[in-house]
Amino acid sequence: MAAVLKPVLLGLRDAPVHGSPSGPGAWNASKLGGIPDALPTVAAPRPVCQRCGQPLALVVQVYCPLEGSPFHRLLHVFACACPGCSTGGSRSWKVFRSQCLQVPEREAQDAQVKTQENSLAAEDWCEGADDWGSDTEEAPSPQLTLDFGNDASSAKDVDWTARLQDLRLQDAVLGAAHPTALSPGLPLFLPYYICVADEDEYMDFVNLDHAHSLLRDYQQREGIAMDQLLSQSLSNDGDEKYEKTVIKSGDQTFYKFMKRIAGCQEQILRYSWSGEPLFLTCPTSEVTELPACSQCGGRRIFEFQLMPALVSMLKSANLGLSVEFGTILVYTCEKSCWPPNHQTPMEEFCIIQEDPDELLFK
Repeated sequence: MAAVLKPVLLGLRDAPVHGSPSGPGAWNASKLGGIPDALPTVAAPRPVCQRCGQPLALVVQVYCPLEGSPFHRLLHVFACACPGCSTGGSRSWKVFRSQCLQVPEREAQDAQVKTQENSLAAEDWCEGADDWGSDTEEAPSPQLTLDFGNDASSAKDVDWTARLQDLRLQDAVLGAAHPTALSPGLPLFLPYYICVADEDEYMDFVNLDHAHSLLRDYQQREGIAMDQLLSQSLSNDGDEKYEKTVIKSGDQTFYKFMKRIAGCQEQILRYSWSGEPLFLTCPTSEVTELPACSQCGGRRIFEFQLMPALVSMLKSANLGLSVEFGTILVYTCEKSCWPPNHQTPMEEFCIIQEDPDELLFK
């Protein structure tokens, strides 16, 4: 029986973040750059690079509560923006998970009492309640209820290519940044909201012309015969006969990556909780030997990855900052564990895959 593929949600750069949002309006939105927002009962992470000792810059913030969970849930990805450090692996990249109860415990208890008092009225509204199952039934696996901050119902209708070509430093954004974010020595990328769209929405708009162009540029630099490769790896018949193509396995992985993103080349994030990552290069033993959760000892699962298009969007509010990567794979605790009254972010795990051709995504 074939495995059921998990749905994939795409993150796209949206409007700039103006002013200094605070409260729920800040931490329940996903964004790239800026400063990390904190949940009400959890301190914001402030990591430093283990190579150079400098503060890490926020790359993305993702608000991603799980369906059926009582917790708000926030993930932060940081990287060192000092020259040469972003390629330093896990010493220069950090991922943190923060959670807090959506309803404080006392309010939850009061709500439970009110529910019991009004049980007769509730029965009137839910006449088929027994059909939903009993409390003894096994709970379903948590599924994502993702909120990327802005409504992206028309995301695929936006001319994203034109927007990506207009990535200018905006004085309004810089001037409206959080006042403490511009303090000397604190790295900061200009903040933009991230909107979300279903990958399936882009499958009917796949244009392989750009993929062909990039791959032919790659051919010229690497000396790889492309005609046979393109006819097989970029075909729509689903018959990917890579074994008949005389190329290295690493190149096969690369072309599979290019084919998958052809429908939405401007994606900066791919989210698929407990799904499969899209590898840019051949996976190493890191993927099969993931470290267990440091808190509960449970296994970690894939949650999301950062995509090459994000690199050019990380515009620096402090001149001279930059990060380089191919894709960043983020793995988190399968149980999304969170001890009672815990008030500090939990560190998760990421794998850095470098761009196999440093000129390709520039």
